[in-house]
Amino acid sequence: MVGQIKINKPKADEIINIAGKRGFFFPSGEAYSSTAGFWTYGHLGTLMKHKFENIWRDFFLGLDTNYFEIEDVNILSRGVFQSSGHLAHFNDPLTECSKCHFRFRADELIEDEIGINVDGLKEKELDKMIKDNKLKCPKCGGGLGNVKFFNMMFDLRVGVTGDSVMYLRPETAQSAFVSFKREFMALREKLPMGLAIIGKAFRNEISPRQGFFRLREFTQAELQIFFDPKNIDEAERWEEIRNYKLKLFLVRDRNKGGVLEISCADANKKIGLPKFYVYHLAQVQKFYLELLKIPEVKFRFRELSEKERAFYNQIHFDAEIELDTLGGFKEVSGVHYRGGYDLTQHQKGSKEKFEILYDGKKFIPHVLELSFGVDRHIWALMDLFFKKEKERVFFSFPAGVAPIDVAVFPLVSKDKLPEKATEVYELVRNMDFYVLYDSKGSIGRMYRRVDEIGCPCMITVDHKSLKDNTVTLRDRDSMKQIRIKIAKLDDVLRKYLAGEKLAKLGKII
Repeated sequence: MVGQIKINKPKADEIINIAGKRGFFFPSGEAYSSTAGFWTYGHLGTLMKHKFENIWRDFFLGLDTNYFEIEDVNILSRGVFQSSGHLAHFNDPLTECSKCHFRFRADELIEDEIGINVDGLKEKELDKMIKDNKLKCPKCGGGLGNVKFFNMMFDLRVGVTGDSVMYLRPETAQSAFVSFKREFMALREKLPMGLAIIGKAFRNEISPRQGFFRLREFTQAELQIFFDPKNIDEAERWEEIRNYKLKLFLVRDRNKGGVLEISCADANKKIGLPKFYVYHLAQVQKFYLELLKIPEVKFRFRELSEKERAFYNQIHFDAEIELDTLGGFKEVSGVHYRGGYDLTQHQKGSKEKFEILYDGKKFIPHVLELSFGVDRHIWALMDLFFKKEKERVFFSFPAGVAPIDVAVFPLVSKDKLPEKATEVYELVRNMDFYVLYDSKGSIGRMYRRVDEIGCPCMITVDHKSLKDNTVTLRDRDSMKQIRIKIAKLDDVLRKYLAGEKLAKLGKII
């Protein structure tokens, strides 16, 4: 589908500026001239990242009593990636400027310049697209060379002699696959079995051009679900989601441009998606709409055609979020039915048995993969919840992902108010909230600083607090306040951060 890409660069620049100034993230090693694709999480970014990971962990591991998290090393042997196909197939299309010799990903260059998705096209097809549309180097205007594929694996030498070649993992998935047999036995040989990993992955991107969205070192949250393929059209909790409406952008509807809203039951019956797949698709959508509070109009599942998806994926939908800063819907996660490819390949390559005896028969389990790019979600949340008003710029993060839950201020830095505010700060901190204390500057400036970082609510200690042990609670988005007893802070804060309206918790003042 052809369309003009409209990237909101001023908005992206403002977000990057706030991110660096306030401690969300900034280029790694910038004192020594930073390299594209490497970023450092500051204190706020680290808090936000951990919150996202914990929400993901609690939600997806809670889908089944046999879903567990494991942790593996970042460096794996050559044999792992030879068997997985990464050494042969993990490639991106490269084109080089004949004048300045800067290198670009050909598919991203075409998408950025003319708004066409070219996933799955071969070298000659990409060359033709560049030639037909008279595309030039965006840096100097020079001509572009023929497209060739470039392997994105980072290799490294291990040992004293350096003879042993190993690789930084380009995804966390292989760690789950090679761990399958041990975990299957340890978990009393039950299916389905889920192995989740939240960890680092490394890809030698040709030229990261989307700021914090496309990185060379990044964090993935993935759940690999191993199951008996004969049960793919079964889901134990199917009745819970059968009438739930999915937002699907199907291959057949590409030229129409519309999203199909269809019940899970109809996705199974009319489109032919198996129940086990549909159940997990629904749960992924619930994660976005109900937990992350992504606006429905900004979310969709995009189906990938056979040509676009990885050759081993039998069904592939990407979860996409529409982002102003990147000019449209962008992939943030995927639901992939990988079949029996992975365990079959590792059985062949390692000569170890990945076949199991289960339910009276021998077979190699199939895999359903839920794959999330953690860093992409941090950027997506900052894009979606960035607000600009006449007197302030701020993030309206949902409370669940805001790096700081509550801020505590004294109205002025005198008259024993700082001492009282410190007492309140310690009280709230012991309630297991992420709390910030500030007493520098006027109350208005303190409000603006925490608005800017997306803190949902602020507690102010004033002169009245010294008399009757009450404080004001301010809502970030509306800037309205209520007055409450300090003794009731725990109950009020929990209800407020769970989504209850301020007016229900007290009288607006």
